[in-house]
Amino acid sequence: MNPQDPLAALHPLRQPEPIGWWPLAPGWWLLIALLILALGALAYVLVRRYRANAYRRMALTQLDQLRRQYLRNRDDAAYLAGANALLKSVALRAYPRREVAPCSGNTWLEFLNQSCDTAQFPPDFVTAAYCRQCPDMDMENIHQCAANWIKGHEAKV
Repeated sequence: MNPQDPLAALHPLRQPEPIGWWPLAPGWWLLIALLILALGALAYVLVRRYRANAYRRMALTQLDQLRRQYLRNRDDAAYLAGANALLKSVALRAYPRREVAPCSGNTWLEFLNQSCDTAQFPPDFVTAAYCRQCPDMDMENIHQCAANWIKGHEAKV
């Protein structure tokens, strides 16, 4: 020891114990609770959306069945009538009945074309199924329009 150096007589510094992560501070508990509530709300919204769109999934399945029948039989009138009826039932599910039920002919075609931006049906679509001689129409285009309408219409119910 050097008498000239008074610091040499001091004991070495003691380090404090490290701060543990447990128990959590109240702010962390609040954040965890808010995160759990947000995840629960998100799950609730996603389940509701999934259930609300069940009719779309079912209609797309039925549309594919209609297409398979058409590819087997090549009956244009039957495919057009089935697709038209399917679209009408989907519209009755998605829109108020008083708005959809009275639609037929050109008003039905206008309704279909206005209620979805991605599907534009040809002018002969709604009347072709009821003609004696079905006009020459691109059935693949009709199928794509119907599928796009089912996927993309804005439900109002």
